[in-house]
Order: sequence, then C-alpha cells, then structure tokens
Amino acid sequence: MPMPPPKPSTEQRDRIREHEVAQILRALRTEGPQSFDDLAVLVGARFWAPGRFERAGLDAIASGRMIQLNDGRYSIV
Repeated sequence: MPMPPPKPSTEQRDRIREHEVAQILRALRTEGPQSFDDLAVLVGARFWAPGRFERAGLDAIASGRMIQLNDGRYSIV
C-alpha cells in the first residue's frame, strides 16, 4: 500500500509563506497603496489556498514590511 506524502517541513512552509509575502509587497511597490480586497485581486489570492492571503498579509505587517494607512489602505514601509 502506498504511503502518503510527507508533510511539508517547517522550512518549506516558511519559504512558501515568504514567497506569498513577497508577492504582496511587490504588488504594493508596483501599484501603490491598496485596500486589502484590491490587494487580494492584484496577487490573485482567490487561487491561493483558504486563509493563505490573510496569513501572508499578517506576516507582512508583523515583520514591519507593510503598514495600514489612516485611510485603511495598506502600503509598504
């Protein structure tokens, strides 16, 4: 009987998350400040696994690379 594939390592998950964060930051760098919904459209988040875009956005904020502006839009630092 075949074995299921191994679970992704923490290192692999971290690399994937960093790639997702980089996509968000690249969109902001290119297009300027965006609402969270518009940013999701720019990076094609509807094709990401559920919750991935939100987690990547939170990581970008937590790491100090993205901020929320007074008008509610998000921008790179």
